[in-house]
Amino acid sequence: MTRILLNINRGRLLAISIGIIYVWFGLLKFFPELSPADGLAKHTITFLTFGLLPESISILLLAIIEVGIGLCLLLNFQLKTVISIAIIHLILTFIPVLFFPEVSFAKAPFVLTLVGQYIVKNIVIISALFFIYPIDDCAKNISLNKPLKL
Repeated sequence: MTRILLNINRGRLLAISIGIIYVWFGLLKFFPELSPADGLAKHTITFLTFGLLPESISILLLAIIEVGIGLCLLLNFQLKTVISIAIIHLILTFIPVLFFPEVSFAKAPFVLTLVGQYIVKNIVIISALFFIYPIDDCAKNISLNKPLKL
């Protein structure tokens, strides 16, 4: 088992896992009312756009963005850009916790509803995205004991 674990590219495995989740959840949003997050996503986007973007368009754009992020993660394409977009997307998923507490909490601030749990688990995905974010070779070689030379 140890030998298998040593040969696995853990960063790539995380990227593939997150990519599958993004594609799966994004594809559901192409079909009205099929995604459990459909109503919440529409409500949040309407809130963020002050109602200027019709719900049918907003959910379609979200679906395209999520599937795009997922495919890029799966195909190892433009990781720096895609991971940055994914992190911004996931941070925005916390809007309901802040602005719609009745949806996120059964008893604030500690008892989360299922929706609240669905949102808060994104902390793990954000952490995983930071882990797989490609760092330039020069940044990898910076020693903590030496001053940074530019």
